Amino acid sequence: MDLKEFIENFAQQFDETDTSVIGADTYFQELEEWSSLTAMAIIAFVKTEYGKSITGKEIRSCKTIEDLFNLIDAK
Repeated sequence: MDLKEFIENFAQQFDETDTSVIGADTYFQELEEWSSLTAMAIIAFVKTEYGKSITGKEIRSCKTIEDLFNLIDAK
């Protein structure tokens, strides 16, 4: 799994957020478009793209996109 590719795939989960503001150090839960539905979309995306399961609690424990990437990569 590659961080750059993960960020690109992560950014695709947002409809209204400009992808240029999404990077490894982005505090994704502070994005205006972030919601519980977005979190569910991220859970589904991770399962589909990477075959790994994450929980809402695990997502909440991450601050940045890189934190989330590291969590998923370690599974």
